[in-house]
Amino acid sequence: MKHTAVTFQAAKDKGEKLTMLTAYDYTTAKLIDESGIDGILVGDSLGMVMLGYDSTLPVTMEDMIHHAKCVTRGAKNALVVVDLPFMAYHTVDQAVENAGRLVKEGGAQAVKLEGGVAFHDQIKAIVTASIPVMAHLGLTPQSVNKFGGFKVQGKNVRTAQQILDDARAIEDAGAFAVVLEGVPTLLAKRITEELTIPTIGIGAGDVTDGQILVYQDLLNMYGEMKPKFVRHYAEIGTQMREAFGRYIEDVKSGAFPDNDNEGFRMDETILDELK
Repeated sequence: MKHTAVTFQAAKDKGEKLTMLTAYDYTTAKLIDESGIDGILVGDSLGMVMLGYDSTLPVTMEDMIHHAKCVTRGAKNALVVVDLPFMAYHTVDQAVENAGRLVKEGGAQAVKLEGGVAFHDQIKAIVTASIPVMAHLGLTPQSVNKFGGFKVQGKNVRTAQQILDDARAIEDAGAFAVVLEGVPTLLAKRITEELTIPTIGIGAGDVTDGQILVYQDLLNMYGEMKPKFVRHYAEIGTQMREAFGRYIEDVKSGAFPDNDNEGFRMDETILDELK
């Protein structure tokens, strides 16, 4: 069954944990989808793990649409959510237009944007346009310059209250779910218990309704940073480097390709007839 915003809500209502991972290309999306994941996020994190930027800020709508097309071709069962990139939703009209582009051109089933109270009207307008919205609160990467880096949010009364108020605002606006990133476990628990919509945690403890990770982090393929909340489920980065190294050695030594097993034959007399 194809997952939807409705099935996400049903999971929360039944107390079933939701699972999400990022993907940015057809092959990875297909593999993740076949694993039985509930949702795939085409995150603007692609700016760092795919395009090599040091933040998500340079990512464009064209980048998001391009990668969304790749992922939606590979994902047949998971709910595909696509990020609205930095400065793509700062007015209501802009938000609706760009959300529509992600759906019409990229094949997204839902969009995600960062922010709470300040973006209540944008969320409400996108939802009114029949596009499901996932919100994102806490450590919001598009605000990294304002935060002074990738730092845990909500550790004092003022910031915790703001995140709680933001959570209430995005639910009121009609968001179907919210990502809570880099917030203390107790605050995530309070929000999860208060909201009727699902919460998806990343660095928010085990109290949320689901979890999401960047797949390169899960497989230890991206070594530029190692957040505390990441667990490596495989050392694919190491395995890839070793495989590339063995390939290089085999080509240089003449061990690859093996003509008997990896080459193609022809009748030698044909060569005599060539001019």
